[in-house]
Amino acid sequence: MLKLYYATGTCALATYITLEEVGADYTAERLSFKDNQQNSPDYLAINPKGRVPALVTDRGILTETPAMLAYIAQTFPKAKLAPLDDPFDFAQVQSFNSYLCSTVHINHAHKMRGARWATQESSFADMKAMVPKTMAACFALIEQKMFRGPWVMGEQFTICDPYLYTLSTWLEGDSVDINATPKIADHFKRMSDRPAVRKVMDAQKA
Repeated sequence: MLKLYYATGTCALATYITLEEVGADYTAERLSFKDNQQNSPDYLAINPKGRVPALVTDRGILTETPAMLAYIAQTFPKAKLAPLDDPFDFAQVQSFNSYLCSTVHINHAHKMRGARWATQESSFADMKAMVPKTMAACFALIEQKMFRGPWVMGEQFTICDPYLYTLSTWLEGDSVDINATPKIADHFKRMSDRPAVRKVMDAQKA
């Protein structure tokens, strides 16, 4: 039994969807950022970073979305969510997910997490003002240079797809028109129709 700690509106959605896609035996526990549960002593004992997601496995606890997605793909190979038999192709999957983690997510975080990088209110406003530009630029690059279609890596649905979908859900709040990237807009629509995605999104509304 796996246990996922998550919060709504966060990158944890990617792992949540992937667990559902592979038919894993798992439970999901929601944390309230409003109540600062991510910094509670109980949760910090699970993830000292005070972030979500965290995935409890029979061998220990995993953090960081790219690592969790790779773990799920390797633990459930029959789902074929990554090209596990080809080191180069698997590295390309990891490269895409690393870009989402290290660049796209960070650009988004400048909207409401400015205190991680600065102390002046004027700096917070400046960082927030840049978010529509930087997020639009990231998604334009993905559309033009990274997205193969119909799924991120081509014909095969992979762990890249729930991750891209997750970050795509942030675009409207970041004042970015997803329709400016038509391939990603189509991807978002098709992802929204997948049974695993519908189930997870409904569960988060409960």
